[in-house]
Amino acid sequence: MNKKTEVNDKVLESFKKENKKAGIRVFVAGGSRSGNEKQYAHEAYILGRKIVEMEFKLDFGLSNRGIMGAVARGVLDGWNDKQEGKGEFPIQGITTKKYFDLYPSDDDLIRKMDIVVARTLEERKRKLLKADFVVFTPGGVGTLDELAYDCVAMQDEMLPIKPFIIYNINGFFHHLLEFLKHIAQEGFADPVPFIVVDNPEELEIAFRWLKQKKIDYSSSKEVFVMSRKLIYELPYYSKQKENYNMDVETCAERMEFIKEHGTDFDRQVLQDEVRTAYFENEIEKMYNRLAQAGKDTGIVSEKLAALKKRRKEMME
Repeated sequence: MNKKTEVNDKVLESFKKENKKAGIRVFVAGGSRSGNEKQYAHEAYILGRKIVEMEFKLDFGLSNRGIMGAVARGVLDGWNDKQEGKGEFPIQGITTKKYFDLYPSDDDLIRKMDIVVARTLEERKRKLLKADFVVFTPGGVGTLDELAYDCVAMQDEMLPIKPFIIYNINGFFHHLLEFLKHIAQEGFADPVPFIVVDNPEELEIAFRWLKQKKIDYSSSKEVFVMSRKLIYELPYYSKQKENYNMDVETCAERMEFIKEHGTDFDRQVLQDEVRTAYFENEIEKMYNRLAQAGKDTGIVSEKLAALKKRRKEMME
């Protein structure tokens, strides 16, 4: 064993011990492909770096490419920067033997990870869902399968409810979110408190909020209530950051102080500001929905015109 290998082995072993310690764990689900827009992989990479910045621990389904590869590289680069080049740190990839065998043993990214091999896909899913909260990034049918499984497992109380962050990069999840709302409204499912973030700034707010609240992630009731609270307050935090460059921690402390020690007038002003920010954000989202509906209508109209043209040509 050469000296470099010995050093790397020590780093790997050190991380495995660290990985078993208490701390907030994040399960990130996303595509093994990068998608057609560069923005997807770019923001996934930023997500990885923010996980390190928050001192969270990452669990993911193992991949060295696509969106998941970008997240992994973001985590690794963040750890390397944090260690000032003193060592390379792995992440925890949870997979099955069949999928693990698809990757070459000398792959540079996979080699740096702490690999956990589950016996079945079901076991893999359950291991991943031991994390404290979940972040869904753009992906394909595998990502949809993970999302559906998680919702069913929590709805049927096979697993405790987790905070769900939907990283809606480039509006990717628009149609899916509308459908999930629809099936809940029609009585086919319980509503899931999805924390939808549209950009890195909102993602960081959600991360910082979840970290400083010290939620008991084993309590489904507390997680549900706190997730709904974040959904309602996130636009206010975002507005304070944009207008006054106020970070989440300072803003949260200010809000708590007003609630506990402020006058009735102060509390009413705060309540109005939070409510206004929420409704302004919802109105903006409605406009975005209208814009998307307009695009969908345009696509359907083009398809309809094409079908009519083909029918006409066949009849001539």
